[in-house]
Amino acid sequence: MIFASILIDNILTAPVIAFVVALIATLLRFDLRIPDALYPILSTFLLLAIGVKGGKALTVSSPAELWKPLLAALAIGIITPLIAYSLFRKVGNLDITNAAALAAHYGSVSAVTFTVLLSTLDSHGITYEGFVSGLLAVLEIVGIVVALFLASKFSAGTDWKSGLSEVVRGKSIAFLVAGLLIGAIVGPDRLAPTDPLFVGLFSGALTIFLIELGAIAANRLRDFNGAGIRIVTLGIVVPLLNGIVGAVFGSAAGMSVGGIAVMATLAASASYIAAPAAIRIALPDASPGIYVTASLGITFPFNLIIGIPLYIKIAELIA
Repeated sequence: MIFASILIDNILTAPVIAFVVALIATLLRFDLRIPDALYPILSTFLLLAIGVKGGKALTVSSPAELWKPLLAALAIGIITPLIAYSLFRKVGNLDITNAAALAAHYGSVSAVTFTVLLSTLDSHGITYEGFVSGLLAVLEIVGIVVALFLASKFSAGTDWKSGLSEVVRGKSIAFLVAGLLIGAIVGPDRLAPTDPLFVGLFSGALTIFLIELGAIAANRLRDFNGAGIRIVTLGIVVPLLNGIVGAVFGSAAGMSVGGIAVMATLAASASYIAAPAAIRIALPDASPGIYVTASLGITFPFNLIIGIPLYIKIAELIA
């Protein structure tokens, strides 16, 4: 599949266009924010729906299919924060605390980027392993653990236990795992009556959710001066490097083209929900103006518009 075709098709989808329209409108000072009460409802629905879909797929997956991708996910979760930490520390000239904070964000994953990728793969008829939602849950935790370990090793004053507890017990992991359990226990047949909700309304809910994220990202774009040009550049370079790592490990695990694209995208994405919550507790001296601007203001828009088509193309090349 030609990269330009994937890029155009990806951009011309309702969720991506919603994000771009909201971003531009907010930069032009239009108020395009959704009601505050709706944001947690939409995020909860999306996480639960992803989990349910993955749980249904687990019922038809054997342990033989799972162990290699699981090991690959663990390896990705260890390597990607190390790459991020090294680059932000040496190239970005950041102190240990802020470099570790960014490593946590780039070692963890973005569930929304993952969701948009699945929507793109489905629209192109590209199949992927159903258990990838479980890998999302693994990667969301491992990268943060590694980054907090780095911070505790090289810097004093890191409350890594409280930060880790915030991640494990947080809503994003809780609802994702709850969905996985519901899907795995109930099974595809008995869940069929819920398909109009979890399947039929999924794209619409994602579109509304990305309107809000477009507005938030626009506000973060205004923080470029505070982040610095090196951090802005690394906000694109780090995802590209991590994406290649994810694709290589996905291929080594014997995954399909869609599965490799998922691993690449997960590795390339940056958390802006679980990681900030953990960092606020574990590394209170880290600057949100740096780590939130990089993950949400730079990396998320890049991945949403350009990264996802690129990772799919890489997956096709190495599969």
